[in-house]
Amino acid sequence: MLRFVLALVLSMPAALAAQERRPSHCIAIAESAPSVQFVHFGPEIVHLASAHSEEAVPPETVRLRYLQHASFLIETHGGLTAITDFTGFTGARGFVPDVVTMNHAHSSHWTASPSDDIPHVLRGWSEQFGIAIDHYLDLGEMLIRNVSTDIRSAFAGTEENGNSIFVFEVAGLCVGHLGHLHHIPSDEQFAALGRLDVVMAPVDGGLTLPLPEMITVLKRLRSSIVIPMHWFSGFSLRAFAQGMEGEFEVLVLDVPYLDVSLRSLPRSPTVMILQPQFVFDLD
Repeated sequence: MLRFVLALVLSMPAALAAQERRPSHCIAIAESAPSVQFVHFGPEIVHLASAHSEEAVPPETVRLRYLQHASFLIETHGGLTAITDFTGFTGARGFVPDVVTMNHAHSSHWTASPSDDIPHVLRGWSEQFGIAIDHYLDLGEMLIRNVSTDIRSAFAGTEENGNSIFVFEVAGLCVGHLGHLHHIPSDEQFAALGRLDVVMAPVDGGLTLPLPEMITVLKRLRSSIVIPMHWFSGFSLRAFAQGMEGEFEVLVLDVPYLDVSLRSLPRSPTVMILQPQFVFDLD
């Protein structure tokens, strides 16, 4: 897919920071042109797979399946699987993902006892209070890294670096999961994230960021696809959708997952509302 750079501004601090980071095509593109705008050529709507389909993930494509709350199953063409904000339950008996990520906001975002059979368990916090965790897992077909942010502590204070925004680089795409984000990221954190083609964002409006602040974050990221998560009622979801209208298209889909590729990114930034459904509900 062709991407045309309409503006190019290179700042020395950003360039130096990029040299210190490990390879990431998301960061490389974003930092070489921090005021860039991209023009996408392809269908206006992402291809939607049948909710009851057992078809394999097509080549150069990633499948994003909304399981529940803040948990998504990410599947690649080669068969790699990752689950975000893993609670220990997927609905499918015997299913063991290759990777799970977790944040410890509350029990619906992590488990203290993930199965020993899971090859890679990535916790979004460090055992040392306030110290940022650093993940960089390259599985060939998928690269997973994180950017640490703060989180509210159990005593109404702030735990520095207690949350992670996980970024999944797969099929040429950069897919971000904001976790239990409680503040607007700093300029340095935005730079570390880089370009996000797809972002899963909590839109409860209270336990995480207030909706106006979350909308500010998403408008700055300007991802091609925004998937709302962590919503407890139609009220907050509708309020979020209304706040995004104008700059973003809003689509309500009646399926739990979608297939995304570089060629199928929508031409204009789009909110895509998926319906959560555990894996066993698809059998």
